[in-house]
Amino acid sequence: MEPATPRRRHTRQRGYLLTRDPHLNKDLAFTLEERQQLNIHGLLPPCFASPEIQVLRVVKSFERLGSDFDRYLLLMDLQDRNEKLFYRVLLSDIETFMPIVYTPTVGLACQQYSLAFRKPRGLFISIHDRGHIASVLNAWPEDVIKAVVVTDGERILGLGDLGCNGMGIPVGKLALYTACGGVDPQQCLPVLLDVGTQNEALLNDPLYIGLRQKRVRGADYDSFLDEFMEAVSSRYGMNCLIQFEDFANMNAFRLLNKYRNRYCTFNDDIQGTASVAVAGLLAALRITKNKLADQTILFQGAGEAALGIAHLIVMAMEKEGLPKEKAIRKIWLVDSKGLIVKGRASLTPEKEQFAHTHEEMKSLEAIVQEVKPTALIGVAAIGGAFSEQILKDMAAFNQRPIIFALSNPTSKAECSAEQCYKHTQGRAIFASGSPFDPVTLPSGRTLFPGQGNNAYVFPGVALGVLACGLRHITDKVFLSTAEVISQQVSDEHLEEGRLYPPLSTIRDVSLKIAVKIVKDAYQEEAATVLPEPQDKEAFVRAHMYSTDYDQILPDCYPWPAEARRIQTRAEH
Repeated sequence: MEPATPRRRHTRQRGYLLTRDPHLNKDLAFTLEERQQLNIHGLLPPCFASPEIQVLRVVKSFERLGSDFDRYLLLMDLQDRNEKLFYRVLLSDIETFMPIVYTPTVGLACQQYSLAFRKPRGLFISIHDRGHIASVLNAWPEDVIKAVVVTDGERILGLGDLGCNGMGIPVGKLALYTACGGVDPQQCLPVLLDVGTQNEALLNDPLYIGLRQKRVRGADYDSFLDEFMEAVSSRYGMNCLIQFEDFANMNAFRLLNKYRNRYCTFNDDIQGTASVAVAGLLAALRITKNKLADQTILFQGAGEAALGIAHLIVMAMEKEGLPKEKAIRKIWLVDSKGLIVKGRASLTPEKEQFAHTHEEMKSLEAIVQEVKPTALIGVAAIGGAFSEQILKDMAAFNQRPIIFALSNPTSKAECSAEQCYKHTQGRAIFASGSPFDPVTLPSGRTLFPGQGNNAYVFPGVALGVLACGLRHITDKVFLSTAEVISQQVSDEHLEEGRLYPPLSTIRDVSLKIAVKIVKDAYQEEAATVLPEPQDKEAFVRAHMYSTDYDQILPDCYPWPAEARRIQTRAEH
């Protein structure tokens, strides 16, 4: 097969500065002609390296390092230096590299972000920029931005308020937009909204890079968010996707409900987590041989993730034909104060929807014995919450108990895969938020724990939404996404204990999700990109970023002075 002809790309940059531009830099992959035309001949060693050799060099350096945090720094430095190579490395072994650029290592990176800060990879907009956010956006060098991931750093994974250090999350998410979904990285913008922090350790840390003040709340916070949303949409258009990430419970639902019908936006902690969890449940039903409406589901946790999953489960049960009221009665929630029941004090409106008539209970072990769930889902970031007794009880109630320990990072997981399989005699249908190693049972059978990673969801959703210009993202999009993901799990995968497709296929999964979103958008007349393409898959593929190097050409072919002198002498 003939190699594809490289895409041509013209630039006005020359010389040293070009080698410092991560969008253009190719390191030793620059050809002799490019080096001469771009005036970088001599700035690089005389070796010419293929992309494959470049990947090998990075992998060898990666393997020499002794900690995941050092590996994270290596990859971030590569992203700052050579963008195409960074994504080529990620795609060369996504199962190895994704846990480094995102969960679980990104949690450690956020905790150390002030110490590791080298070069800004996004915009830091502080509460003191109120009234001038539009001018701050103008500082970003790219004029075309199609996707923004924004956080205020208040609830980073299961680690709490990390303030300005939370920038690692938008950076990591958008890296997966490109690696897993093919969204052009130059059209992506990570944003940290700094309104202060309640974290005393950060406030007293001389190395902390954020505002040294308590969090701003109330009307000032709301007007700040309003101005940000308006400024982004004015600068980049109403089709610009704005993904909310790691906002505290008190703000997450409120802001989602406030903006979802006004902007192209979604909250990944609520809707993305819901989609990947429901995808796992739909795959598990192929093992239990029954319907979602037949399940009794107990959540350890009642925050953004739990409520998002619960609402999407209700929607899926309704699609099966179960009335909404009966679907809600199938779902039980436990928060820090115990079982959520009617009449309990201080219930938020979101929790109230799932409050049932029952006596108050506090012990999770006792609640499991009382409710006898068929599925137990942990999303409260309480490490070890699923005790040996709970796991044994789940196996006693069910032939194939469904147990999802979805909290991140790994230290916050409710149980490990090994604990789950051990205490359920290998009968549990298990999924986790962070990766776990395969587990070999006493029988000799090896099970591969399913990782319910949101990376199965948001890159494909973003790709589909951006391709067809969808203005608003409904919950139907996330239910359709869950169905597509579950359909990519083969019977062989299920036999091995996997509830999700192999991560190595994640780009194909994202493509299928995007094509489904595009088809539905045109069918429902919600797409704004016209005319409607006939071949939806080819249309989506055309939007996907390629890690192949472009041919870099100067705008007007100005050869280096020595080359021009040689040519002149030859002509005479």
